[in-house]
Amino acid sequence: MKRLQYKGLLFLLILILTIFGAGCTEKTPATDPSSPPPAFTPETYPVIDGSTVTIPLSEALAGRLMDLPLDEARQYILHNKTHPAYVNLIYGKADLIFVTGPSEEELKLAEDQGVELEIIPVVHEGFVFLANKDNPVEGLTLEQIRGIYTGKITNWKEVGGSDMPITPYQRPVNSGSQTGFLEMVMKEEIPMEPLMEQVVAEMGALIDAVAAYDNEPSAIGYSYYYFVMDMWGNDQIKLLSVDGIYPDKDTIRDGSYPLNTAYYAVIRKDEPENSPVREIIDWLLTEEGQLLAEEAGYVRAK
Repeated sequence: MKRLQYKGLLFLLILILTIFGAGCTEKTPATDPSSPPPAFTPETYPVIDGSTVTIPLSEALAGRLMDLPLDEARQYILHNKTHPAYVNLIYGKADLIFVTGPSEEELKLAEDQGVELEIIPVVHEGFVFLANKDNPVEGLTLEQIRGIYTGKITNWKEVGGSDMPITPYQRPVNSGSQTGFLEMVMKEEIPMEPLMEQVVAEMGALIDAVAAYDNEPSAIGYSYYYFVMDMWGNDQIKLLSVDGIYPDKDTIRDGSYPLNTAYYAVIRKDEPENSPVREIIDWLLTEEGQLLAEEAGYVRAK
């Protein structure tokens, strides 16, 4: 009788240990917040390029993955702006780029070179329109914005503002913000040909131009939320609501702001599995990686 009781207890103990042991050996998924980041030295860190607006993300990531103070990590980061970054990736001069989405010309270049791009969203972003702070107009509809940029609407009084002509600024073709403008806003509509002085090469210069055009609040322009609010800053401009929704981190995060987009990690599709750049992207999409992006001022993707 005692032997049967002993065998029964022994069986129960083995069963408990088996269940417990199975639970302990379960693999940690790649996106688990406790997954350690990949570690690099300046010599082993991949070549990363990108747009102006993703420089702080790239710097924060380099500091974390090379275990360096931010000021020291900055010397290893060189972003050549959106279009040159795509060109460098396509021609194998960069391993990973942080950018806005590709333009038609950049996709065609990749196709011509036999390169397939893999495009992975890593943080949310909003495409925003801005006006002079003294302009009484607080918001526009997408239809009104298209009307302004096709030349159908030429005076602010047509959209509830003062009687003054609208001066619409644009960016050069293949700049990240011009690509976003054409794809997200204009869609099938073709914007009017701007005057030479209304095409501004630098994003920051466009913001300043809208702030100070002729000392009159008649200009309108566009950019990305993060650049306007966290990188450049100009207290003479204001963001405009679009279709009644004001762009801020909450409306960008929850998707209610209509011009919702992202910054992307872009690599060549044939990048080997478990390569350093794939490890970097995987870690950036973990809870810890998203927290790093959020601390740098971006709107987390997940």
